[in-house]
Amino acid sequence: MVSVLTRIFGVHNLALAEDVVQDSFCRALEVWSFRGMPENPSAWLMATAKNRALDVLRRQRTALTLAPELGRLLDSEWTLVPVVEELFETNAIKDDQLRMMFSCCHPKLPEESQVALMLHILCGFSVSEIAGAFVSPHSTIEKRITRSKKVLAASKRLFAVTAADEFSRRLPAVHRALYLLFNEGYHGASPETAVRVELCREAMRLTAMLLEHPHGATPATHALAALMSLHAARLPGRVDASGNLHALFDQDRLQWDRQLIAEGLRFLDLSATGDELSEYHVEAAIASTHARALRAEDTDWKAIVSLYDRLMTLRPSPVVGLNRAIGISLHEGPKRGLEEINRIADRDRLTTYPFYFAALGELELRLGRYEVAREHFRAALVLARNPMERRFLSQRVDACEPRETE
Repeated sequence: MVSVLTRIFGVHNLALAEDVVQDSFCRALEVWSFRGMPENPSAWLMATAKNRALDVLRRQRTALTLAPELGRLLDSEWTLVPVVEELFETNAIKDDQLRMMFSCCHPKLPEESQVALMLHILCGFSVSEIAGAFVSPHSTIEKRITRSKKVLAASKRLFAVTAADEFSRRLPAVHRALYLLFNEGYHGASPETAVRVELCREAMRLTAMLLEHPHGATPATHALAALMSLHAARLPGRVDASGNLHALFDQDRLQWDRQLIAEGLRFLDLSATGDELSEYHVEAAIASTHARALRAEDTDWKAIVSLYDRLMTLRPSPVVGLNRAIGISLHEGPKRGLEEINRIADRDRLTTYPFYFAALGELELRLGRYEVAREHFRAALVLARNPMERRFLSQRVDACEPRETE
């Protein structure tokens, strides 16, 4: 609704578009409380927003500077209704959502602002929800979104998705924003829960929309879709009915979504066209290696280490280095894993990440050094970001009791 109304009013009138959406929801609260919820609530809201937009245009169009490309068409009563009707059709709405997605990834905005804008405008998340997802103060997120909207408004119009060259230039930023959005849902820093399925679903929805556009269906987009599908397939096994978090090795793989795995592998095959190799290709290949192993002990760790070696050349980071070290520990033993962790460049950047200490704890535990392992797990517990992580790490602390030998 926000996307299509912004297309009608112009991106410089984004606040007006949001007001019309707010009015539509307020109207729904009034009407539905008496008449009950309609059979198709989405269609009802869209129709209400469309009628409200027509009212605004009829009353205020002389005072408004509208979208430059639509101005003349909206000035005449003869063309006003047909144009607005056309812009509220399903395909037009998808096109406007895509325009808004690329507009949110404006090159003048930092990554965190791009993701915050997408969550707020395209996914309908409140400032409080976004603040919770990124563990940031409400005021910080509010200021970030306000500043970002000003940058958006200065661009005068929504991004034109028909311009192939400009589309290609901005596409990597869109990929990165969608990746970060999914990642925040899969294992983000929310103070309430370690998994936010709704963020994962929104990232997958927007990626699917990107794939429907001829300029967006690139190998990298298919690889990103593969990565999301393969990771999302594991979500049912990551958390049990009691809300307990399970490590990869402890997950019941029968709970993994086989349909999503098949979809992910299909996307991965489609990503293999051309000569482009992105970080998403490599991460999806790692996820597919896990997905193909029916049991954790059947995992091809040699292949996974090789893929992490390639990922380190494409996108080196301490977290990638940590995951690579874990892979080495499972291929060559815990002692080698500890050696590789100690070799990670910028390792000090991991000292606020609970699963850095958890990884150290697991490797020390496998070596039988229970007291050292316990101290690492306790350090991880101090850094835990939500109840799920705290329960999981508390269990790991308890697992460090020396085992009696016969």
